[in-house]
Amino acid sequence: MGRLWLIGGTQESRQIAVAIAAAQFPCTVTVTTEAARSLYPSSPWLRVRVGILKSGDLDDFLQQQEIVSAIDASHPYATNISQSAIAAAAARKIPYLRYERPRLEGSRGGHRVLEFASIAELLESNTLDGRRVLLTVGAKSLPLFCNYHDRATLFARILPALDSLRIAAEAGFSPQRIIAIRPPISSELERALWKQWQISLVVTKASGRAGGEEIKRKVAAQLKIPLIVIARPDLVYPQQTSEVEEVLNFCRQSFLFA
Repeated sequence: MGRLWLIGGTQESRQIAVAIAAAQFPCTVTVTTEAARSLYPSSPWLRVRVGILKSGDLDDFLQQQEIVSAIDASHPYATNISQSAIAAAAARKIPYLRYERPRLEGSRGGHRVLEFASIAELLESNTLDGRRVLLTVGAKSLPLFCNYHDRATLFARILPALDSLRIAAEAGFSPQRIIAIRPPISSELERALWKQWQISLVVTKASGRAGGEEIKRKVAAQLKIPLIVIARPDLVYPQQTSEVEEVLNFCRQSFLFA
């Protein structure tokens, strides 16, 4: 019969996995960490594979798992796995569908919101100079700020994972400048953290409601603190949706023509 491949690791992918299991479609979910494994329910229809899939391993993976189609529900900024999956699926003539978490309606602009195409573009400006800056851009992006510690007071909020803490420390963040906490974060806690650290500017990603972007915009407006939003990568997907029902229709078609 073959299996679906769900590229997971996000809350949205959990929702999709639950729907796939309810529809009794065999599916292999891939995640990169043991912590992400816990997102998914125990089901005879789901296999969860933990570990980084390198691009050179994808063809063997698709063949061994007898994959008939790929559903990419990875994080909006995880472009490497998306590009690798698109290429691998095309090489084996396997249908690919991107599930993209919805963008916030009216997310462009707003009260004291500055938008940059990338972190590199932000760092080429002097926007952060002299500020007390809270970075909520993920641990993997922190090395980009290594040379900025003498220009601004930088704080990092990251996931409570050993790899994240190591990356932050190697990027020059002292324990006093790191808070490790797992989302979701309420607006009350968000506001309290900003006030505790006397934050004067926040940098985040256009991660949508699921990524806490809406709450950050709300708190920034309440505290009259500028918010910098880094745009999503400009990646062209073969097919794309933000509706779970469309994902299920894609799954049905995949088995119908497999």
